[in-house]
Amino acid sequence: MHPILFKLPFGGGFPVYSYGVMLGLSFVVGWYLTLGLAKRDGLPREPLANCYVITAVAAVIGARLLYVATNPADFDSLGKVFEFRSGGMVAYGGFLGGFVGSFAYLRWKGLPLIPWADVAVPSLASGLLITRIGCYLFGCDFGRPLQADAPSWLQRLGEFPRWPDNVLSGAGSPAFYQHVDTLGLDPTASHSLPVHPTQLYEAATGLCLLVVLLLLRRRQSFRGQIFLSFTFLYGVARFLLEFLRDDAERGEVPPSLPAHWLYSLAFLGFGLAFAFGLARLVKPGPARLGLQALGIVPAVHFFFSHQPEAFVTVAKVSLSTSQSVGLLTAIAAMLAFGMFHKAALANPRSAMALPDFKAFDEADESAADEKELPRVAGKKASAGVTKDASLEDDAEAPPPPPAESKSRPKRKKKRSLD
Repeated sequence: MHPILFKLPFGGGFPVYSYGVMLGLSFVVGWYLTLGLAKRDGLPREPLANCYVITAVAAVIGARLLYVATNPADFDSLGKVFEFRSGGMVAYGGFLGGFVGSFAYLRWKGLPLIPWADVAVPSLASGLLITRIGCYLFGCDFGRPLQADAPSWLQRLGEFPRWPDNVLSGAGSPAFYQHVDTLGLDPTASHSLPVHPTQLYEAATGLCLLVVLLLLRRRQSFRGQIFLSFTFLYGVARFLLEFLRDDAERGEVPPSLPAHWLYSLAFLGFGLAFAFGLARLVKPGPARLGLQALGIVPAVHFFFSHQPEAFVTVAKVSLSTSQSVGLLTAIAAMLAFGMFHKAALANPRSAMALPDFKAFDEADESAADEKELPRVAGKKASAGVTKDASLEDDAEAPPPPPAESKSRPKRKKKRSLD
C-alpha cells in the first residue's frame, strides 16, 4: 500500500507510481482482449486497433475531466489539471469519454459502433480489476470505517499507512489524511482507521463482470447485448458500492430528498429497467413474471425498512456523481436492450448479422499494394486498369506466331548420342 511502486536507479531515483503502472497494464491487457474478441467476431483488425488507441486516450481524458468537474475547488490553476501523478480520475468519466471517442472515430471511418462496443466492454471489466488494485496501492477511493467487530483480516486490508515526509505531499495516504482531518486520528499514528477496502470490492466486481460477459458471448442473440448488459450490471454494482465509499472526492448531484424516498426511487428505476430488459431473456410465462416482480422488491423493501417515524425531522441526501451516472446509463441501456431483443425475436438472423467488411479490407489492401508495387513503363501498377491502357498494352505486344501448316511435317531421323 504505497503510491510509489519502485524507483529507477537514475535521475536521482525516478519514481514509478503504482497507479500509473496498473493503468498502463490495464491498457495492454485490454488491447489483446479486445482485438482477440474482434478477430473471433470477424471485425477488421487495423481500424479497430486504431480505434482502441483513440478510445483509451479519450477514456483517460474523460476520467480526468469528470474528476475535475466533481472537485473544482481542488484545481486553482490549469497546471493542476494535468498533474496525473497524484491521482484523480473517475471511472465513469473514462467510460463516457471512451464511448464518445469510439463513436466519433467509427463514424468517421463508416464502421458500426455496436459490434465494436460488444468486443470492447470486456476490456472495461478487466480494466476495473487492474486499476482498482492501483487505487488500493495508492490508498484512494476507500470506504467507510469498519465496525469494531469486523474480521481481523478485513481490518488489516482496510488500514492505509501514513506516508513518509518525502512521498508526494507527505501528509499520508488519502484515507489517513481524511481521518486525521475529520475523525480526530492522531497525526503521529502509523495507519488510518480500518475501513472497507472498496477498491478491492470493485476489483472483484470487475472480475465477476468479465466472467459474466465472456459467458454471455456464448449465448449472444443480438448485437449490442454484451455492451448493454455490462452498462446495466456495472451501473447497479457501482450504485451499491457507493454506499460503502467514504472518500470526499465523490461529489453530489441534486436533488436532495429523504433517503427512503431517494434511494427507493433509484431502486425502482433499476427494477423497472431490469424488468423491461434483461428479464425478457426468460421465456414468457410465470418464470419471467416472477423475475420481473423480484426486480421491484428492493425498492419496496428499502422504502418501508428506512421509513422514519411520523413527526421526525429527516435529513436529506443526494446521489453521488457515480450513482447518478450509473442510474441513468443503466436505465437507458435496458430501454435499448428491450427494443433490440424484440427485434431479434422478430428476425433472429439479422440481429446477429454484421456489415460486409470485405470491401473495407480490400480497399486497405489495394491502397497498400499501390504503394508497394513499382511503376513499369507502359503498364499500370494499380489493380484497376482502364480500357485505353489495356489497348495500348496490346499494341505493344509482339505479333503472334504464324499459323502452323495443316500438312503433316516430314519426320526427321532420330539422332543418336555419342
